[in-house]
Amino acid sequence: MPTTSSPAGHRSPDERHRTLLRTARDVAEDLAADAIVRDQAGKPPVDETARLRDAGLPAALTPPGPGRGADWRTGCAVIREIATADSSVGDLLARHYVHAWSGRFYASHHQATALEEESVREQWLWTGAVHAPGDGDETGGTGLTLRPRSSGHVLNGRRSVDSAVAAADQIVVDAVCAATGDVLVVRVPPGARGVTVEPAHDRLGQRVAGAGEVVLDRVTVTPDQVLGRRPHDLESTAPFTALADPALRLALCHVGLGIAEAALTEARDLSRGGRAYRPPGEDPDLLLTYGELAAAAQTATVVVDRATEVMAQALGAGAQLGDDDPADVTALIATAEAVTSKAALDITARVLELADAPGLDRFWRNARVLTAHHPVAHRLRSIGRHYLNGSHRAVAAAFH
Repeated sequence: MPTTSSPAGHRSPDERHRTLLRTARDVAEDLAADAIVRDQAGKPPVDETARLRDAGLPAALTPPGPGRGADWRTGCAVIREIATADSSVGDLLARHYVHAWSGRFYASHHQATALEEESVREQWLWTGAVHAPGDGDETGGTGLTLRPRSSGHVLNGRRSVDSAVAAADQIVVDAVCAATGDVLVVRVPPGARGVTVEPAHDRLGQRVAGAGEVVLDRVTVTPDQVLGRRPHDLESTAPFTALADPALRLALCHVGLGIAEAALTEARDLSRGGRAYRPPGEDPDLLLTYGELAAAAQTATVVVDRATEVMAQALGAGAQLGDDDPADVTALIATAEAVTSKAALDITARVLELADAPGLDRFWRNARVLTAHHPVAHRLRSIGRHYLNGSHRAVAAAFH
């Protein structure tokens, strides 16, 4: 259903960038006002997505095109701004933005352009769960099956989705074709016949992101809903397509940064307001703690910003991206993940030792849920393998 137009409008890229960041700051201020109450309620993000739509953010955070969309740097800046106010909504927006790139990652240029234009026009909210090449067994390990029929395919199975399962307009998943064994990436409107969503309840953190499961029972998938083929392994994946998984992981690094920055800022404000366990004064131990935490946050920011710049360049290269370039990009993103995860978990845990206020625990809970599926030790081993063995496709597979 069409809603408001993108806040970027038909302006120059610089004007769109400035306008979009102003919009993001306004939305963030609105979300921050009742973030604790909404976290405690833990309801599906119906109100939150309405706020995003009213501001035009789903349309604005789509791949850049003539007079529309947001470049990678701008998109990540918006995600971090929103995540600092409410990391659940930042998580939702990060996944929306990356899944909105699905046409470019998997489909033809013509199909991707048409899809993006429709997404902007209808202000679609995207979500999904697509496995990285090499995940699962030799059959693709997707848990979803496509069976061909005369007018397309029939989709069956169930899939966990980490955001907006009950609020999205398009859900992107990968499924194994029963006839050919190919893994196909498809988009499914949640309102289609045979689609049932089951929102998750009582999550530890990221409670308002809208996680849950989507159940697909004989769902019709038309040819235009098939975006393309997802290869079984990274070695046979086109370089640009290989950016899909690391792009999502990098966008979520910005959510992690938002959590860390918000936790540190809130603890500092509590200390200044006299609501800390120790008065600020000149307590050397307190100063040391804040110094360590601020340094950790700033270090993570530098690493994530560098990875963001490299990813922006890779996305800009398009079909000209070299065969081995994704390995270097993914190595840098793995470094960003490791540094950000450690900083977010450390900062959000230690601020609980500095101050006592309702809702301060939400930062640790959110950081814990966000980083749970990406252990730092695994990332560090992958970084070490890349450092020792160089940049090539086989090494890049270790990062998934």
